[in-house]
Amino acid sequence: MTHLAYDIESPVWRHWVGDLSDGRTFIRYDERGCGLSEWEAGEFTFDDWVADLESVVEAVGLQRFPLLGVSQGAAVAVAYAARHPEKVSRLALCGGYARGREVRAEDADEQRAAALDLELARVGWGRDDPTFRQVFAAQFLPDGSRSDWAAFDQLQRRTTSPDNAVRFLTQFAGIDVRRQASQVRCPTLVLHSRNDHRVPKGFGEELAALIPQSRLVTLPSNNHLLTASEPGWPVLVREVRRLLAA
Repeated sequence: MTHLAYDIESPVWRHWVGDLSDGRTFIRYDERGCGLSEWEAGEFTFDDWVADLESVVEAVGLQRFPLLGVSQGAAVAVAYAARHPEKVSRLALCGGYARGREVRAEDADEQRAAALDLELARVGWGRDDPTFRQVFAAQFLPDGSRSDWAAFDQLQRRTTSPDNAVRFLTQFAGIDVRRQASQVRCPTLVLHSRNDHRVPKGFGEELAALIPQSRLVTLPSNNHLLTASEPGWPVLVREVRRLLAA
């Protein structure tokens, strides 16, 4: 969930934009179906997201660059880096995973939990009552303040439609980049919150184990998306800068 115009004022993303662009050029984009990109996108697959990243790189004229992927964006970044080793100099992955919820579900309870994600989005995303959407806020920002949750709720509604939210979550659940991860050939930093409620740390550890030149850093946080005020945020910024300076 991103919105190029809104992110710079949203408490959810503005510290990411501000701190990661400090002293560097920080190029970002809204994936198809959200933000300022076309919401009425015909196709909506993982391969489309990788192709969209290829289009952005070509349009900007980038030759070789470090690449950041957050949450499901980590899988997109991994697939791109495996496909274009000549382009990606460094890889930073935050809160990422190699397998989506449906792929990694090992029993009926986990399958039902993955299906519940879709039903919550289908029923509650477009409602004025934020109750359903707050389930997502509780997973992404369990330690967030009341204002953090309100900002996350506003972000959900401003960035995409209820139909697209269901389409996103369906695609996220089916992600599997284990093969591509083993083909990544650049130095990689894997950052993951110690008690991530949305994507448990074990799946970040799995991602790091699959990538040959990776280093895993566990962040002191319960949040999937780190807030500006928590102790884990300066650790994340420091580690990313360390990777870029190496």
